Amino acid sequence: MPEDIAAYRQLLQTAHQALRSAVAGVAPAHWPAPTPCEQWNATQVLQHAAGDQLAYAATLTGQAGPSFNPFAPSGQLDEAPGAFLESFLQSSSAAWATISDDVGEVPTPLPLGPLPLWLGLGACALDAAIHAWDLAVATGQPSPLTAADARLLRAAADHLVEPLRGFAYAPALPAANADDTQAALLRYLGRRPDWRPPANT
Repeated sequence: MPEDIAAYRQLLQTAHQALRSAVAGVAPAHWPAPTPCEQWNATQVLQHAAGDQLAYAATLTGQAGPSFNPFAPSGQLDEAPGAFLESFLQSSSAAWATISDDVGEVPTPLPLGPLPLWLGLGACALDAAIHAWDLAVATGQPSPLTAADARLLRAAADHLVEPLRGFAYAPALPAANADDTQAALLRYLGRRPDWRPPANT
C-alpha cells in the first residue's frame, strides 16, 4: 500500500496547478464547449471541480462547503474563471496543510467516509487532475497528465473507483494494447484517451 505522504501532498499541488493551467488556457469562446463529461460543458466542469475541492476543505475543517451543488453545475459564472477557481483551490490547500502527516485517517466528502491520509490526498488530487484533463482536451490543450503522476493517481484510484461507479465514475473502458500509463488510468475512469471535441464545435 502506498504510504509516501510527501509524494501525495506533492501530487495534490501538481494536480491543483494542472487545473489552474487548464483553466487559464481556455479561450473565452470555448467555455460553452462540450467535454468528456458528456452532460457538462467546460464551465460546468470547472464549477464541479472547484466545488469538489471546497467540499474536501469543508469536510477537513468544518468550514462552509460550496454554495451550489457540484453535481448540478449551472454553467453560469459571475466572475472570471481563474479567479473563481483560485479561492476554492486555496481553501483546499490550506485545509490539507492543517493535517499532520501522522494522522491515521481523514474525513472525506466521499460516500466511502474516512480514508487513510495518503488516500484522502490521492482522492482529492485525482478529482483535480482528471478534471484538468477534461478541460484541457475539450479546449485543444495538451494533456496535463504525466506518467509519474498517473501511476500515483492509479494507486489511489484502485482503492476508490469501484465503490463509486455510477456516482462519480463511469464504467471502465476496455484496455488497449497500446495504452501507456496515462491512457490506462483514463480508461479505468471511464474516459477515452483519444477523446476530441466534435468537429463542429
